[in-house]
Amino acid sequence: MQINKAEFLMSNTRFEFLPNDNIPEYAFIGRSNVGKSSLINMLVQRRGLAKTSSVPGKTVAINHFIVNDSWYLVDLPGYGYAQHSKKTREQWRVMINNYIMRRRNLVTTFVLVDSRLEPQNNDLGFMEWLGESQVPFCIVFTKADKVSKVELDHNVEAMKTRLLENWEELPPIFITSAEKKQGRDMVLDYIEQQNNEIANLLNKKS
Repeated sequence: MQINKAEFLMSNTRFEFLPNDNIPEYAFIGRSNVGKSSLINMLVQRRGLAKTSSVPGKTVAINHFIVNDSWYLVDLPGYGYAQHSKKTREQWRVMINNYIMRRRNLVTTFVLVDSRLEPQNNDLGFMEWLGESQVPFCIVFTKADKVSKVELDHNVEAMKTRLLENWEELPPIFITSAEKKQGRDMVLDYIEQQNNEIANLLNKKS
């Protein structure tokens, strides 16, 4: 997929104020400081489109970006950052759950995990909830350039092993590096494939 245009559209904390749900939407979420904003900027090749920060927990709302005037990219708040108050974390949890369960045009949720780490319980718990809720998702390993290939392969296989303890089939998995632009084409090709399938279904119904 070629990205010709990517623009910030709006930021919201309330579901009823989200943009029209008439085009495909893809959400990105992960633990705080997983490199989500850097990955988004790399995918759309717009430096600074999604605000990056060295401070975990910077994203506090649902941020919508419109790409090629044809699909939404959504930056969701991170989870697992304990420095915010319990009340704030609960508000985020409700906001994210409400969005994921009710957003009709949400096609896929990309769950970002740090490739430098072995499987983390909060990542696994979030994926388990998505699976139980029948929400389609992919796993995106970030920061692949920050770890050796041996360690990367070990952590990816460890994640697969943990998931297969309860699941019969694995979700799509992507290995990425925002700095090296690794995995960009694969993620965008996946989104393009999903968009084409949706367009074909709509054409058959019309």
